[in-house]
Amino acid sequence: MDVQHVYPEKRLSFPEDEARLTWLALLLDAYSIVDQGIEREIAKEAETRGRNVACSKGCANCCRIHAAVPVYPLEMAGMAWYCTEQVAGVTRQVLISQLEHFEQGDPCPFLVNDTCAVHALRPMACRQFNVFDIPCAEDEDPFYSRREDVLTPSEPFKNMAFRVMLPFYGIVDETDKDIAIKENHIHRQVRVLQQCSWKELAKKMRQFSAQQPSSNDIRFVGGPGD
Repeated sequence: MDVQHVYPEKRLSFPEDEARLTWLALLLDAYSIVDQGIEREIAKEAETRGRNVACSKGCANCCRIHAAVPVYPLEMAGMAWYCTEQVAGVTRQVLISQLEHFEQGDPCPFLVNDTCAVHALRPMACRQFNVFDIPCAEDEDPFYSRREDVLTPSEPFKNMAFRVMLPFYGIVDETDKDIAIKENHIHRQVRVLQQCSWKELAKKMRQFSAQQPSSNDIRFVGGPGD
């Protein structure tokens, strides 16, 4: 499958920031590939088995109960950028406080009023976690209680996305990329979101806010779910 024929039509775009932060384009390309792979799997389930996704806006059960969300360094860079330069208003203030006071065992620190504050830049693991037919019961983890109702991500699309991300980790030769994918190189970079210290991100957000000329000039354009 040709990557260039996969992601362009639905890819998120931040032209000025992508020109300034070359790694951001890699991440947005990868997420577009992942999202389209998910769309295809969901459509296939609907067509072949008559199944529909039960997840809906305002449902944040998985954000509260999952204690080990895998996240990669490039994804962490994307989340940090989005929080620092794109999240605005009350959501920004609540998010800063949650990042400063986050402790293991708490709901995801990026969950603000049952909405993901970094929805546009949420990690692959979150993008791929979709439940079919029956909404989750309170505190239910369907991955264990009814695995058959949890979407299985498309392996080809997932590997394509990882391949696009590899230059961030210093792997640019096409043959080296093939080897890296085969040997799961990128998975050795994985972290656990809930085990990361996010206090430095909160500090960075406060510093960025303080540098803005006035509240009317702040360039933030996003909010949860945008």
